[in-house]
Amino acid sequence: MYPIFKSTSIKTIIHKLPESFIHYLLGDSGPFLLPLSISNNDALPNRIIKPEDEEDHIISEQHTSDNESNQTPPSSPPSFPELESQINQSIKTLGGAIFPKLNWSSPKDSAWIGTNSSLKCTSFSEIALLLKSSDSLVHALCHAYDSCSDCNIHRPARFFLALRKWYPDLQPEREFRVFIRNNVLVGISQREATTFYPILTEKKHDLEKVTDEFYTDKVSMGFESESYTFDVYVRKDMKVKLLDFNPWCEVTLPLLFTWAELESEQLMREPEFRIVESRRGVRPGLKTAVPYDYLDTSEGSGWDRLFRNADEELRRQTRSAGGC
Repeated sequence: MYPIFKSTSIKTIIHKLPESFIHYLLGDSGPFLLPLSISNNDALPNRIIKPEDEEDHIISEQHTSDNESNQTPPSSPPSFPELESQINQSIKTLGGAIFPKLNWSSPKDSAWIGTNSSLKCTSFSEIALLLKSSDSLVHALCHAYDSCSDCNIHRPARFFLALRKWYPDLQPEREFRVFIRNNVLVGISQREATTFYPILTEKKHDLEKVTDEFYTDKVSMGFESESYTFDVYVRKDMKVKLLDFNPWCEVTLPLLFTWAELESEQLMREPEFRIVESRRGVRPGLKTAVPYDYLDTSEGSGWDRLFRNADEELRRQTRSAGGC
């Protein structure tokens, strides 16, 4: 879809991934190995033995017992020189830093292991580290269509890696998720629901207006599906940039909505723009390494009890403060 929305999106370069690389990402046998890099300047630990430790390693091998010598040797790190060369060139074209994304998913659950605990990557090896470390990508690689009732396959025939230009100064309070049901905009949600941003209460009307206009003018006639979600970034000058598309199903976080609400007729008649209106409305962290439908938030569940207890504690603290 990027070519269709290129003029309204973040600059992106897309690479088709060889099936051998997909097998590498899904491989779970043997030690954790990063691909051998074609660059001598690669600083990541993608070698089993560091050069400075080579002498000690040779000495230890001389004392290996006969039983140990019969064991299967450790796996050799894989190598994807052509793919690495192409990706590193694309990173250079995009200014030296990118964040990676596969067909539907980015490796957000492995951001902790990346540069500055983010998805910022400056080399092929950094991308491989994030992708290989991500549990959530396994779902995208093996079970992408499990929630689709009209589909009899489990994964796409081909996988693509999108390299998106890294912007270090993007502000999370300016990201929003838009929900489209049967070609009707039914809801807009603040993307980062774990924080209260006062500026959003001041600009709520304007933000809703430009986002709605962006959908009507730029997205509605270009996207093939009838029901889907997409993420946008609203700049300070109120110009809107398209960030991503997501499927209309429970693997996509509904953020300040519930999927029951989004599929109700009420929002078809009266769309809503939801933000965190105060510090009391802050949601717990929603970034998870499993699909959203794996989390049980129904009445009586552990999450339901947690939310109820938190609400009761908040009311207790409010009453105590009022009595001082």
